[in-house]
Amino acid sequence: MRRLFIVLSICLAVIAAGCSRSEDKPSAEAAESRIVSTTVAITEILDALEVDEVVGKPTSYKELPKRYMDVVETGNPMNPDLEIIASLNPTDILSVTTLEYDLKAVFDEAGLPADYLDFTSLSSMQDEITELGQKYDRTEQAAALNNQFKEKIDEIEAKTADKDKPKVLILLGVPGSYLVATDKSYIGDLVSRVGGENVVQGENVEYLASNTEYLQQSNPDVILRAAHGMPKEVVDMFDDEFKTNDIWKHFSAVQNNRVYDLEETLFGTTGNLAADEALDELYTMLYEEK
Repeated sequence: MRRLFIVLSICLAVIAAGCSRSEDKPSAEAAESRIVSTTVAITEILDALEVDEVVGKPTSYKELPKRYMDVVETGNPMNPDLEIIASLNPTDILSVTTLEYDLKAVFDEAGLPADYLDFTSLSSMQDEITELGQKYDRTEQAAALNNQFKEKIDEIEAKTADKDKPKVLILLGVPGSYLVATDKSYIGDLVSRVGGENVVQGENVEYLASNTEYLQQSNPDVILRAAHGMPKEVVDMFDDEFKTNDIWKHFSAVQNNRVYDLEETLFGTTGNLAADEALDELYTMLYEEK
């Protein structure tokens, strides 16, 4: 009887140990994932979540996480190489909603359906981080990352609670032209977070064509100039535009030297891990003398 009791005890211990080890392992879905991340922002977030199942990353001049040093490059986020992506046998292809209009038909036709993450605002990015954490068994990492954003948001809201709202014009430059960012854009959302009032509101799109006469009438207190791709060339373009187009001389923001160029690594066109630092930068631009 004593021998039987010992044998049963050993069996129960083995079973318990086996259950304990299985709880530490990722789910079958997460373990078998083969993820192609097509944007820098998504790649950085997956790294922050400690997701190792990435088999494809975007081609970029920006430095990508060392975790994915040996991962295959799949081309520009706006024009990914479908042949390379297909060769990786992905289970998940991750892009962003701002590129869905251009990419969905292309991916679908190639038999490569993708998921499009909403990074158009800080809150929507936080929601996506939560979902990624759940999908890839990284809920603790996702919660910690989102809590970091929440702490910064709370800090900024406390600092701006009693301040007057400056009116802000946001220009998004691309080589050769520029657009106006509405409050529906990611940078527009950040401006709202720090208490700024976007001069372009009530639109259903993120960006609009520029109309300088209308913009002058809006009389912004601050002008923010963001670059999308080739930032040096875009800054040069903005400088030339502001020097040669006389209408800018009549903007009070220009007269008061309150025109700021946004660093592209902090102010992307979609949400990204630099949101904390971007909020601090915007607070300085909108409220403090530089």
